[in-house]
Amino acid sequence: MPLGRRGPGLVRGVARTAVVAGTATAVSGRVARRQQAKFAQQAQAEQPAAVPAPAPAPAPAAAGGADVSAQLQELVSMHASGALSDEEFATAKAKVLGG
Repeated sequence: MPLGRRGPGLVRGVARTAVVAGTATAVSGRVARRQQAKFAQQAQAEQPAAVPAPAPAPAPAAAGGADVSAQLQELVSMHASGALSDEEFATAKAKVLGG
């Protein structure tokens, strides 16, 4: 039997296999990244928007003047922080003042 070549050499076959395997790995990695990004966008779109909690109702007016003053201070701070709208503040203030 002659010692001549009978087809692609061993090195050439291994190199070709390495190129095919590398290309397949790169393509599958790119597909996985695209799918992951797509699923992340879908999950973000499906999350409900944050709904702010309703403001706590102010305590009923008491007979003592110190309680009324404390309640008004609390209402003012809640209004300043944005927890109460202008209308809510006016309504609560009227309740505290008895009007």
